[in-house]
Amino acid sequence: MERAPAQSGKPAIRLRNLKKTFGGSVAALAGVDLDVPAGLFGLLGPNGSGKTTLMRTLATLLRPDSGSATVFDIDVLERPKEIRGVLGYLPQDFGVYPGVSARSLLEHFALLKGLTIAKSRRTEVDRLLERVNLERDADRALASFSGGMRQRFGVAQALLGAPRLVIVDEPTAGLDPLERNRFHHLLAEIADDAVVLLSTHIVEDVAQTCPNVAILLKGRVIRQGAPKDLGVALQGRLWEGIVTRTAFRELSERHSVLRSRPSGGEVWLAIVAKHAPAEGFTPRVPELEDAYHACILEAE
Repeated sequence: MERAPAQSGKPAIRLRNLKKTFGGSVAALAGVDLDVPAGLFGLLGPNGSGKTTLMRTLATLLRPDSGSATVFDIDVLERPKEIRGVLGYLPQDFGVYPGVSARSLLEHFALLKGLTIAKSRRTEVDRLLERVNLERDADRALASFSGGMRQRFGVAQALLGAPRLVIVDEPTAGLDPLERNRFHHLLAEIADDAVVLLSTHIVEDVAQTCPNVAILLKGRVIRQGAPKDLGVALQGRLWEGIVTRTAFRELSERHSVLRSRPSGGEVWLAIVAKHAPAEGFTPRVPELEDAYHACILEAE
């Protein structure tokens, strides 16, 4: 596979004031500004934040109302055919064909990608099935695959033609922890040879795998940086503790509760405050998930 070129500080993807409105009033993209470097990049945001619209725009499936987008200095709006030539895309909803085997369907996709020489096509298909750990199941019907196996097949089809940019949209939704971990490793490997743009609402998907992350909310990028740096603004103001349900309700009325979850018969919570909100609370080192929830809380 052709290795994505080093960027020397220049972004692989550059978006400026990208806007897209549906139905004349619903702003899916409200002026997106974003620079994506080489490697594995995470786009994090809740459902409805505009992630899929942005991914479909970069994949040349949607045209924005205004703004600019370039990938490896190729204008996405003016030269969409060239973008498709360097792109591998795994959409959020990846359908399968009942009764068709993984090998047969991947060979069909390879033919559509221009791999017309049968021997070369079979070699490429076998290589990709092995890479996504599906070689032993290659002749099984895709309809019989688990969710994780289908997603790995989706990655294999996205890698046909050695793309320099790979876009994966919500790839781990519905996967069990083992499959999710396997998928994270696979994406990290792919990022050695291509720019990988991972769109997800699951913080865990990007916290440990992506050296750079952008948070998208209401169609805008509201925060961008390394996961370890995004929580800096919360340092010295974030507290955690375990309290009774009654105390939880009382604290929620007086403080900004960032996160909470049941803990036995009590409640664990993280609170943003200048000082410890109650006895037993201790300082918490901010994590990406804390920063993510703080962004959402500030926008409400």
